[in-house]
Amino acid sequence: MTASAADRLLVRIKARDNLPVHVAIIMDGNGRWAARRGQPRTAGHREGVKAVKRTVEAAVEAGIKALTLYAFSTENWRRPRMEVAAIMHLLYETTKREMREMLENNIRLTASGDVDGLSLRQRTILRKAIAMTKHNTGLTLNLALNYSGRAEILQAVKKIADKVARSELSLEEITETTFAGYLQTNGLPDPDLLIRTSGEYRLSNFLLWQTSYTELYITDTLWPDFGRADFFAAVDDYQQRERRFGSVPKSGGPKRK
Repeated sequence: MTASAADRLLVRIKARDNLPVHVAIIMDGNGRWAARRGQPRTAGHREGVKAVKRTVEAAVEAGIKALTLYAFSTENWRRPRMEVAAIMHLLYETTKREMREMLENNIRLTASGDVDGLSLRQRTILRKAIAMTKHNTGLTLNLALNYSGRAEILQAVKKIADKVARSELSLEEITETTFAGYLQTNGLPDPDLLIRTSGEYRLSNFLLWQTSYTELYITDTLWPDFGRADFFAAVDDYQQRERRFGSVPKSGGPKRK
């Protein structure tokens, strides 16, 4: 898709009043992108960083309020040690390099996941970037790092159980809203739109509680090839759906659930 086509999409999505507030992305396909070119998987991850930058810029252009990127799952530790080391190095270098630009573009950085499980170097640079940008009021960029949806839910259950055991919380007070307050995404609305690249049809342990009624958009595009036009196309598709949350469709509206 050409730049002019992307610009036309941007005009179209901004003219509508149902822009998604929170977009989440499962960034998949770095390894396949590299394999198709006879390159090591690390080359795909390096190109994937460029796709992250393009996507963040597109989200800012479109006026998205929150963007959550699935950067590294707890399962990713099972990958070859050299690949994991390369990914962590890229995360460190990218965070360090982009801090000033996040400040200049009013982007607030947050993180979900077991940050304490990262290396000291990675934790330090991440927490520095989060502290430096905490007063920014534009796009909230939430990185899911060392993240597991199941572990997040279990952690919330344990915290609530401890509160109940200490008589600091009654069973009657435990609602969906209360529970959500113990999740790592506390403070962020549930995603309106979840994009997954590379044509895979699964959630991969990502935001399992939060995506109960999220609209899913699957594209065959591999993550390193994902860009501005792809992001706008996903938002455009979302805006043409009718979100019913289990109710009956409105007359004349799209029939998707």
